[in-house]
Amino acid sequence: MSGRRPFVAGNWKMHKTAGETGPFVADLAARLPDGPEVAVCVPFTSLAEAVRAAAGSQLRVYAQNMHQAAQGAFTGEISAAMLLDLGVHGVLLGHSERRQYFGETDAALAEKLAAADAAGLDVILAVGETEQQREAGETEQVLARQIADSGAASHAARLTIAYEPIWAIGTGRTATPALAEEAHRFIRGRFPAEISEVIRIQYGGSMKPDNAPELLAQPDIDGGLIGGASLEADAFLAIVAAAT
Repeated sequence: MSGRRPFVAGNWKMHKTAGETGPFVADLAARLPDGPEVAVCVPFTSLAEAVRAAAGSQLRVYAQNMHQAAQGAFTGEISAAMLLDLGVHGVLLGHSERRQYFGETDAALAEKLAAADAAGLDVILAVGETEQQREAGETEQVLARQIADSGAASHAARLTIAYEPIWAIGTGRTATPALAEEAHRFIRGRFPAEISEVIRIQYGGSMKPDNAPELLAQPDIDGGLIGGASLEADAFLAIVAAAT
């Protein structure tokens, strides 16, 4: 066994109001098993309520994005200091939807990752290939570029990588355990030996209670970045249990 502590994070995306967040997080926090690290990545409007409801528990609260600047004329953006002021533990960066719909580049993510690390926020950095890139045999090239250009190795102490094959997000399609393990092993090999042994890599492509045990049994898969299944407490807790 690796000795790396499993880490399961739920990415709510644009779901749940602040009013819905409080009872949900309180219930989740009260039912968490010992063992894995568990986090919820919630919308900005729900962060304060999630932090309040999770207080005193082992459940961690992450934002879904942040701006790299400490402050300034960036209407609609949120800084690391603002997140810390709310009591947020970390931030999810580079999700494929941010890359696809909002034009986030690896260069911009390198700035965000550096800013989050300097501020003391933990980071989940998402990487992954499209279906077209996989069919063209470019998966390893894409993953290597995303890891290198984001400067991930320089911020590994606070970093978790989430491998999310874009063709499997929200589609119900899931990479086979063997295929997922192959990608995770490749990602791990992009880091120096002393980092590769300890850095955690989550799988993030339609992980559900029925496929979680087999995926989490792979030696290089250290947890999951969960989308739809994280919106239902029982389903999310079943995945957490599989990582226990």
